Amino acid sequence: MSLELSPSVKYLLNFFHPVIMWVLLALSLYAAYLGLQVQRTRNSQGEEKKELIKGRYNIKHYQIGSILLALMVAGAIGGMAVTYINNGKLFVGPHLLAGLGMTALIAFSAALSPYMQKGANWARVSHIVLNFTLLGLFVWQAISGVEIVQRILTKA
Repeated sequence: MSLELSPSVKYLLNFFHPVIMWVLLALSLYAAYLGLQVQRTRNSQGEEKKELIKGRYNIKHYQIGSILLALMVAGAIGGMAVTYINNGKLFVGPHLLAGLGMTALIAFSAALSPYMQKGANWARVSHIVLNFTLLGLFVWQAISGVEIVQRILTKA
């Protein structure tokens, strides 16, 4: 039994992945801001530290990171599923490979959380490096994704 979708539904499916990913890019920038505030809180002292602690940046960063992990994995799988539904194959190229790399990076980054909670500085440094690498790839993905969307729009 195969699932048959109308051409208009198949066409509209093309835009869920890009919209979700642009929202996730914005959310990733916010998570980076929160992470920098966590570092700032950790390195501050006295009254400044008391003020920063009130911002609860560590809790917000952890929560946003959890949402990012779930939605990025779901978005990556969804993007591949829609491509396969509409074309009967995946296009193995830089966009797909970088997206898979990003999915792995966010998983590794999240896996460091228990070590960071125990105070392991190596895990914090690794988390920061992984996430800024992820952010760089994400910006490039957004640009290459716009090119893909433009091709879809010109085919229509």
